[in-house]
Amino acid sequence: MLDDEVVVITGVGPGLGSKLALRAAAQGAKVVMAARSTEVMTQAEKEVANAGGEAVGVSCDVRKPDDVARLVDTALDRFGTITGLVNSAFGHAGFTDLLDTPEKAIRRSLDITLFGALNVTRAVVPHMKAAGRGSIVNIGTMTTRKPSRGEGGYAVPKAAMATATQYLALELGSHGIRANHVIMGWLDGPSVRFYIKMKAENRGVPEQEIYDEVAGRIPLGRIPTDDACTGAVLFLLSRNASEITGATLDVNGGEYMP
Repeated sequence: MLDDEVVVITGVGPGLGSKLALRAAAQGAKVVMAARSTEVMTQAEKEVANAGGEAVGVSCDVRKPDDVARLVDTALDRFGTITGLVNSAFGHAGFTDLLDTPEKAIRRSLDITLFGALNVTRAVVPHMKAAGRGSIVNIGTMTTRKPSRGEGGYAVPKAAMATATQYLALELGSHGIRANHVIMGWLDGPSVRFYIKMKAENRGVPEQEIYDEVAGRIPLGRIPTDDACTGAVLFLLSRNASEITGATLDVNGGEYMP
């Protein structure tokens, strides 16, 4: 459970981010959501309130210091502290070979995925120190474990985040702050459903055939859902993971086994 925790979640969209916000609130956390678009966050606020929880959404581009400062100020004004952070905001550089991906697109991905995460982390850590505890969970991708052609511009910034996680764990541990890394595989949500639809249309086959091909590579025999995969993140945020820091947890149904 996450009672008494105040958790900031970046990159809240219709997939993993919104599911994390809803489930964190259901477990007792006060949730502060961040995204550039407010539509999904507004709906999540309503759902959390209807369930008796507390959540607030803040329009925030993690690349912009003023936006990040407003995000943190909102959390403090509303809930008084910050004890949890999930860095899930990312920028995708497009589905092209790495050397064919424009430098501008790769830099944008780095700015959001890595430097944006560091911006938010830098802003919340003083408040975690003041609280005497904190948990940072950075969201990674299986494409750093199992390269997939066309994903280089997305995977490279995520790989940098993996190393940053280890250094945060090393440097912040003495303050009672933990940092861990969750590597997601396929996530059966809006993005994957769009991919399945696109592939099915291109090949002239039913969408179920594409789903079955992907699921067939996963030992559990299914594509893990966004909602189901939130459990790993919530565990690392919770005090049940009090002795875990600097760790990497693979959440992919067994498709990749390190």
